[in-house]
Amino acid sequence: MKLSITHIDTACVLLDINGYKILTDPTLDAAGHLYYHGSGTFSRKTENPALPVDQLPAVDLVLLSHHQHKDNFDIRGQEFTKTVPTVISTKPAARTIPGAIGLDDWESYTITTQSVTNLTITATPAQHHPWWVPEFLVGKVIGFIIAFDEQRKGVIYISGDTVYFKGIAEVGRRYKIDVGIFHLGSVQFRYLTGFWQYTMDSNDLLKAVKVLDMNKIIPIHHKGWTHFKQTENKLKEAIARNEQLRNKTLFLTSGVQTPLI
Repeated sequence: MKLSITHIDTACVLLDINGYKILTDPTLDAAGHLYYHGSGTFSRKTENPALPVDQLPAVDLVLLSHHQHKDNFDIRGQEFTKTVPTVISTKPAARTIPGAIGLDDWESYTITTQSVTNLTITATPAQHHPWWVPEFLVGKVIGFIIAFDEQRKGVIYISGDTVYFKGIAEVGRRYKIDVGIFHLGSVQFRYLTGFWQYTMDSNDLLKAVKVLDMNKIIPIHHKGWTHFKQTENKLKEAIARNEQLRNKTLFLTSGVQTPLI
């Protein structure tokens, strides 16, 4: 069994499991564009993808936490996704993306492939908004559990865009996590909702670590857009101060394939 991860852009990573390739939240546009995300929210992309579209390998599966925000699913990401045979996302996304498979919270889908035995994707709950903001203003978001027979230390968990909330503790009650991939950055739109967060910061990450008890922590989705309000340096400083986080956290070098097994 071989397992590796390559960070490409924002929440876009390429997981290679025995040659079976999974791309998450495809963001592949060049830097510089200003995007409208809905409900009065705007932000600008400030970094380019580590790998351009023409350098990406053939991908077997896209895991899309949500389709409504351009920092998770931009123009080139949408075009690339059309070339991928299997796309798993939310039920609302499946109604707009031809052929996509939509999952509700805790619903699973098993993929038949010779590369990975009994590869099963399960949707996990996510709360991509402050508690007082209604979900319909932001839209449905999910995270993912990636499970397969060869795992010995636990499953892979991808948080999706979320703040810390009780649903993350439920993930820990249901699964033993080996690798946790977290969407961080402390997304804020201060001109609309002040300092209220739409994704986790380092404090939320520490709460998640306490209930999930993972072996490896991989932060993503924390640089490259103007709506990220906890910088990568501040995130690293906060993690370095906490021994529990420091010893388990792996920061990826974008564009570099990193082995996990």
